[in-house]
Amino acid sequence: MTAQSNAADAEVVTLPQADAASKAPDNAPEAPRKRRAGRGLLMLALPLALLVAGGWFYLNGGRYEETDNAYVRQAKIAISADVAGRITAVQAGENQTVKKGDMLFTIDPQSYRIALDQAEAALGSARVNVEQLKVSHATAQAGLAAAEATLALQQASYGRQQSLVDQGVSSTSSLDQPKLALQQAENAVIAARQQVASAVAALAGDPEIATDSHPAVLAALAQVELAGRNLAKTEVTAPADGIISQVSSLNVGQFVAAGATMASLVETGEVWVEANFKETQLGALRVGMPAEIRVDAFPDHPLEGEVVGIGAATGSEFALIPAQNATGNWVKVVQRVPVRVAFAAQDADRLRSGMSALVSVDTGHSTLDRLTGH
Repeated sequence: MTAQSNAADAEVVTLPQADAASKAPDNAPEAPRKRRAGRGLLMLALPLALLVAGGWFYLNGGRYEETDNAYVRQAKIAISADVAGRITAVQAGENQTVKKGDMLFTIDPQSYRIALDQAEAALGSARVNVEQLKVSHATAQAGLAAAEATLALQQASYGRQQSLVDQGVSSTSSLDQPKLALQQAENAVIAARQQVASAVAALAGDPEIATDSHPAVLAALAQVELAGRNLAKTEVTAPADGIISQVSSLNVGQFVAAGATMASLVETGEVWVEANFKETQLGALRVGMPAEIRVDAFPDHPLEGEVVGIGAATGSEFALIPAQNATGNWVKVVQRVPVRVAFAAQDADRLRSGMSALVSVDTGHSTLDRLTGH
């Protein structure tokens, strides 16, 4: 029994081993082949997917032109005095918001008031002189009329004496005195006419000219206007709405030269962005295209804008010393052209000139549109 049971157990044990050994050579090559095929498909699908995705992004991209080389701009005005003098009062403070016409500082007006008084006195004198010229003209005309009447009398007297000589009643020598008197009368008329002409010339060729239309009076009026303007310019006011800065140099008692910059005013009424696009981006940009502006200081508050102007030249053309590219070691550098983007500045009081910004212009056409001509 023991021997039989052992033999049966040996048969039971050896049969599965034989089956496994007989089946192993047939199934072993199939698994590596399947793994290699799946790996190959995966390696082929990944580049193909990347190629398709890249092509899709390329064809559907190119609609937006962006640049981070953009800055907020506001007009800056140099504040200076039109007249020279000492500062008597300073009404503006550093970084103070001012309105157009607000007083900034005052210059001592005393000397300019004196100049205005002198100009007004000279104006009165000029008007008096013109009236005197009109009287002189009337006097010259009266003198001419008297000289012409005297000439007429002398001509009549000479004519009568000439008639007596012709009749033989008087000698020829009797004509000497009447002839001399006649010549003197004629000379007097000529002199009187010259006086009248001189008086007319002094009245600018028009005896009926209005007093304030005479050149001398007009010159005096101009001096009065100039003196009044200089007096008014002693009060320096803000030329526009904005923020005044750099007023630390304004001190009472300080002498100010005419035209010297004393402060700066940054206008807040108009704000724009100057975006410096590469020259390779300009082909798609046109005036009127919409744009989105993101100021670095307020990245979560995008602003809607519009392209309103494209620079007439690259930035290097406006440099103090333009680049000279006629040398042998010339290296090509992509140039940038300033593009002006305007926007409705609801937050203009929060913006400051010179802030950095990101500008994205919607050209309205993708790369596919441009390739297909749409």
